[in-house]
Formats: sequence, C-alpha cells, structure tokens
Amino acid sequence: MNVYLLYPDRDFDPEQELPSSVDDLTQDLELTTLFKAMAQGDKLLSKVAQRVVLSSLDSPDVIRFRQEVLKDCLNHPNVIQQIYQITLQSIENKKKNWMGIFTRYPSGILSSARAMLEMFIGLLGNLRQIADENAERFESEGFRRFFAMIQYELDNEFFTVASTHLKELKFRGGVMMSAELGKGNEGTAYILRKNDKEQHWFERLFGLNPNEYSYNLHPRDDHGARALGDLRDRGVNLVANAVAQSSDHIDSFFNVLRTELAFYLSCLNLSEQLTQLGETFVFPKPAPASQRRFTCTGLYDAALALTMNHKVIGNDVIADGKELVIITGANQGGKSTFLRSVGQAQLMMQCGMFVPADSFSANLCSQLFTHFKREEDASMISGKFDEELSRMSIIIDEVKPDGMILFNESFAATNEREGSEIARQITSALLEKRIKVFFVTHLYELANSYYKRQMENAIFLRAERKASGERTFKLIEGQPLETSFGKDVFEIVFGTND
Repeated sequence: MNVYLLYPDRDFDPEQELPSSVDDLTQDLELTTLFKAMAQGDKLLSKVAQRVVLSSLDSPDVIRFRQEVLKDCLNHPNVIQQIYQITLQSIENKKKNWMGIFTRYPSGILSSARAMLEMFIGLLGNLRQIADENAERFESEGFRRFFAMIQYELDNEFFTVASTHLKELKFRGGVMMSAELGKGNEGTAYILRKNDKEQHWFERLFGLNPNEYSYNLHPRDDHGARALGDLRDRGVNLVANAVAQSSDHIDSFFNVLRTELAFYLSCLNLSEQLTQLGETFVFPKPAPASQRRFTCTGLYDAALALTMNHKVIGNDVIADGKELVIITGANQGGKSTFLRSVGQAQLMMQCGMFVPADSFSANLCSQLFTHFKREEDASMISGKFDEELSRMSIIIDEVKPDGMILFNESFAATNEREGSEIARQITSALLEKRIKVFFVTHLYELANSYYKRQMENAIFLRAERKASGERTFKLIEGQPLETSFGKDVFEIVFGTND
C-alpha cells in the first residue's frame, strides 16, 4: 500500500539531502520562528516541516497537487487528526508487542510478529471505517486515491482471511511439519504443513490404526524438549519470516502515513495561529521557472507577525517580467521585512503551502540563496567585508540559471564607491546568467546606476516616508533617493535638542 500524499507518484523521504544554503536561509528568513509555530512542540512535526519546506519542488503540477491535499486538510482537520492518531497508536502498540529484536528464535519472532499483525489489523479496520465515512467529502486527487486504495485493499474479504490466518498461526492444535533425511541422517527440507481440520492432532497420534510413528517425551527430559523446540523452530522458520515481513510492511505504511500527515498537520497549526492574529493566507499561483513573475497584494512577514503576536503591515507589488528588484529608502522603513517576506513566500509556495498574503503569484526558482549582512563577532577570522565576499563566492559556485538571490545591505562594509562597484559587477553577472535578484541597499551609487539605465527587466521600490518622517512600513515604486533619512532614526532614539 502506498500513501502518496506529498507526491503524486512516490512517498516522501524524510532523510533526503537538503540544499547547502539551509543554514543561511533559516537564519536570514527567521524560519526558526515559522518552524516553531508549525511544530507546536512536536519533534516529528518540527523535523518534517523543516525537511519539506526546505526541499523546494520544481514542478507547478506537483505544487498544485499538494495545495489541493492541504485544502482538504484545512476543510476536514478532525478527520486528519483521527488518521494521525491511528499512526501514533501503532507506535505505542509496537512498543508493547514487538519483541522480535530480543530473540533469534523463529518461534519467538513468530509470536511477536503475529501479535503485531493482530494489532495492525485492528488499526487498519479503524482506517477503513474512516475511509468509508469520509471518502466522498474529500476533493483532492491525493486523498481520493488514498481512500480508494484503503477501501480496495482492505475490503471485507481481507479482514476475514487475515483473521483466519492469524488464528491458525497460534497453532492451538500443535505444529505439523514434514522433513527429509539428508547426509548423515540429518533432517532437511523442513516444511510446515496445514493441520487436518477434521481431526485433532491428539486423535491422529493416539487414535486407532495410526499411520504415523509417535514418541512420548518424558516431562523431565530437558534435552529432548530443547531438541523438539529446535525442530519446531526449523518448521516455522519460513512462516515466521513471512509473518515478520508482513508486519514490517504494515509498520512501514503507518510510518510513511504518519510522516506525510505530519507536514499537513504542521500547516494546520500555522494556519490556526495566523488566523488568531487576524492575518490572511492564500494559495499562490506558481509559474514555471523560465518565466519571470512576481505579483502580490498584502504580502507580509509571517515570522514577524508570530513574534509580535499581532497583525503586521503587508505590501503590494507588481513585478511581472522583472529580474531585478532594487529596494531603497528610509531606515527602519520595512525593507528587510519585505525581503524576508519574499523569501518566506517563495519557500512556502515551492513546498505546496499557502502563502502569508492576500494574493501571490511568482515563478519557481531552481535555487534560493540569501546574502544578508552579518554583525561582526569574535568567531570571524577576517573582516566583515572579506566575510561577505567569501559567502558570495560560495553562492556563485553553486547558483544555477533560474535561481534567485536575496541581498540585504550586502557589500556595505566598505566605502560606497567600492561597495557599489563590486555589487554592480556581481549583480550584472547574475542577470546575464538568468538569476533573479532582490537587492535591499543603502548604496545610492549602485541603485542610481541601474535606475539611469531605464532597464525593462528592473523595478525600483522605496520604503515610504511621509513628510513628517513617519514610516508607513510599506513599499512604493519610486526612484532611489540619495538619503536614507538616518537623522529620523537618531531623533527617535536620542530625541532632539532645541
């Protein structure tokens, strides 16, 4: 049985390798806050959420597949919780019943595996009941196929046959097997035989005119008992392996189901918290990586909203057909916040989630990188500027066409002329290789040099500042200004002297 709720044609691998940029992405986009909200203290949800969010999809079709499954989860959260609880119950019951790892004897393995199968059959019955009661209420391809598979594979005949076999595997009538004599009269070719249902083993052995030779073991014959136990183990060995493999197969099914549902449950947790804050979220419209699309309304930084514990200001941007987005303007005007919201939305879209916005549409990117300024600390073996160039070199070595890089105050650790020239050369090279660039900067020479070119594939956003100095924390389209109004910040912090 296959789950196939995260991919239309395969199961999710929770151990798959993550991109090398995950540490920078997590730090720069404040993803830890996002993952914490999604997990709600659950270690499995935390692990799966991080793995899925950071493992971006490259197919709009697969993204839409996940979106439809997630919509079903949002519409029927109680059903998803019921299914998830079944998978958790399988773990608890396994701890109580599975003793096979503590024995090498086939009889012990068989007994343990049989107990596991009996437990699993009960849980599969509960899963079948949920499918019968709710299949028609779900609309996504993923859940419709999942429930159809459950109803087909786990039909009434399955449970009847499984119960019969499990009852027989208790061998209440004893174990019947055949064997051949090999070299040196050693037993070989042990085969477990099905008991005659019309006659009890006692009657076969001690009835009139028995067809078999028999031997009575003395109650105190320990060596004989061990020998018979060894014979029994040889007879049931193949059956024990088959039953253990069947148990492992069902256990694996529940593990995969639990893992894939964990992602959707983490999304439910996040949606509930955003809703409580009065925030909106929307399912984005993904475009192929070869296109250049970015249009949003009300796009906000979800991590900031969760941290502040209240609704935050979003932004409206129309940047379709643009490869370069340069963001300038007043200090503390919301530029870095917007950049984080872009990165968060891109990752959330490319893993099939909803996006914190009123509307959002963007092209996929082959890779996402961040290059944010770092505060200098004792662990740095060189200056801030050298450290920036070192990180940039790593990104350049790995970035591919149709990738995207978010720059935040990069190359500002040197003088403006040098920093602007380095940033301009790097940005121009990236654009030539079809890399999409968002650049927050105070380097006026850099921003103005691109603005004067009147490039069709570039858009210039500016943090809005009213004449009074008030920040609206919204971005508007506009020409870069030569000042970032740092005096406003100084006066807010230190006050003014009259």
